[in-house]
Amino acid sequence: MKPYPFTAVVGMPDLRLALVLSSISPAVGGVLVRGEKGTAKSTMVRALAGLLPGVDVVDACRFSCDPVEPDPACPDGPHAQGSPAHRRPARLVELPVGAAEDRVIGSLNLERALADGVTDFQPGLLAAAHRGLLYVDEVNLLHDHLVDTLLDAAAMGRATVEREGVSVSHAARFVLIGTMNPEEGELRPQLLDRFGLTVEVASSRDPELRVEVVRRRLAYEADPDGFAGQYAAADAELAADIEAAQRLLPSVKLPDEALRQIAEVCASFEVDGMRADIVTARTAVAHAAWAGRTEVTTDDVRVAARLALPHRRRRNPFDAPGISEEQLEQALQDAEPEGPGPDDDGPGSGAPPEGGDAPPPSEGGQEPSGGGSGGDQKPVGAGEAFRARRFEVKGTGEGAAGRRSRAITDNGRTIGVQPAGTKDGHPHLLATVRAAAPHQRSRGRSGAGLVVRPQDLRFARREGREGNLVLFCVDASGSMGARQRMREVKTAVLSLLLDAYQRRDKVGLVTFRASGAELALPPTISVDAAASRLDGLATGGRTPLAEGLLEAARVLRIEAVRDPLRRPLLVVVTDGRATSGADAVQRARQAAGLLAGNVTSVVMDCESGKMRLGLAAELAEHLGAEHVPVAEVAADTLAGAVRSRISGKAA
Repeated sequence: MKPYPFTAVVGMPDLRLALVLSSISPAVGGVLVRGEKGTAKSTMVRALAGLLPGVDVVDACRFSCDPVEPDPACPDGPHAQGSPAHRRPARLVELPVGAAEDRVIGSLNLERALADGVTDFQPGLLAAAHRGLLYVDEVNLLHDHLVDTLLDAAAMGRATVEREGVSVSHAARFVLIGTMNPEEGELRPQLLDRFGLTVEVASSRDPELRVEVVRRRLAYEADPDGFAGQYAAADAELAADIEAAQRLLPSVKLPDEALRQIAEVCASFEVDGMRADIVTARTAVAHAAWAGRTEVTTDDVRVAARLALPHRRRRNPFDAPGISEEQLEQALQDAEPEGPGPDDDGPGSGAPPEGGDAPPPSEGGQEPSGGGSGGDQKPVGAGEAFRARRFEVKGTGEGAAGRRSRAITDNGRTIGVQPAGTKDGHPHLLATVRAAAPHQRSRGRSGAGLVVRPQDLRFARREGREGNLVLFCVDASGSMGARQRMREVKTAVLSLLLDAYQRRDKVGLVTFRASGAELALPPTISVDAAASRLDGLATGGRTPLAEGLLEAARVLRIEAVRDPLRRPLLVVVTDGRATSGADAVQRARQAAGLLAGNVTSVVMDCESGKMRLGLAAELAEHLGAEHVPVAEVAADTLAGAVRSRISGKAA
């Protein structure tokens, strides 16, 4: 079945243009596509491969070496210049979110290395993507160790596999394309910056456009080959335009005036580092080639900045992406260009041919904040987030990759070995040799190598860090409503949310006030969604502490079934009062007893003033939780307290 034609996708002109520019100049660095589910992100990306020119590769080379400039370190080489070659279509290789590391970078056969002294390397997905496209759907859900692998390959243009002293390296230059739904969490800043361009997409609200999308999709499903044939000519014309722009690209000049504009724009948006300037320059050159020009103009710089800067101006994960059009125009004017560029009348005057027009994508994609069942007082904003203490789940887990609690992981320090079949990971050479050595005589060993059997293989048992479910249970009652107190509380929780983002945690938010509790945000990896709900949290009414704890327990029970490997950390934010209903205090103690011993908990004590009742400390005792005053959530505060205690003892 033929793939969906590129030119048949309706709307999304910015995405079409970004993909085409990355195809013209792979040095741009690929595209990150952000948008809600069901907006044809993956459909358009997969259709792109059919538009790219073929590549010449050395015959029988599994690493797609260029016959003109073969990789001197190719595991299948060395290849002499002018080696027999053939032409094949450009590849689009998909990297599954749950792929094992060996599947991504390749694997070494330890048995053959020990027995025959032969480096038997099986290439992975990075080798298959060399000189092509590497596509990661839901890239924000990619495990940290795979993110690190992609970062290394993208930075060095090579993939390296090292196993117990045996090392193999090969070229891995590819255009990285990722799609993601922001509601499911953000990318690590290091990987986010590796994407050259970013595009926000959203479904159109125009009924006519939506009708056309459905009509085309149903026609494709009814007759894929016939539908593709209708757009074959348009796709072929677009492919020819891309190839022509690739040939023109080396001739495009970037004048000093355009460079000054780029520098002014990047400085105006206060982006970090110099990668933004370089990517914007490369994108502007590619856009000029797409427009059929041999010199970069102001319009090229404007288009490049709109695509290259939105994801680089974010100062923290709670900032919405996007750039201000007024600020962009002001920065272009401040650079004092000689004059506006000529009007575009070629293929670069807009996006590639498409079947319809769509309104520009909305910025952010964040749904409005909820948070609470209404309050007697208006929400109070949080202050500036600080570096928070790290709270850990007790014991050693085996959960999702992250940076919070101790766990048995694929990466980390080696703490032991395990036989094959239990939980395979990185082979442990010394333990494997020890397991095989006593059997060499009975196996009839005669050569220099060891006779190794599958049952001899041993694998390293490693300890690293895991991500957890951090569930916030926040008191939103009237006793928390003092503006200064609520501001301090929200700032502390916001800081813990930022810490959860950095440690790759899942987060959830339960609030309680008046006569009940509610799940304000179901557990998610989107910490910015949690921050939005927190920002809109209103306060008022009595304090149903027992109901809040019981709702937290219910959420944790459900999540234990849905995501059993992710251990929970409960953070109760309260002053400890329980004033809703009969026997409120006794019911709160009973609810705390249900959680005690089963869940690692922290009670953030929000009580302030000279007269303190110490109720939050009592709650922490009933929960078996760590008691932390809100003023001591900051990491610097904890370090200062420790130093003071040490100084006091010394005195």
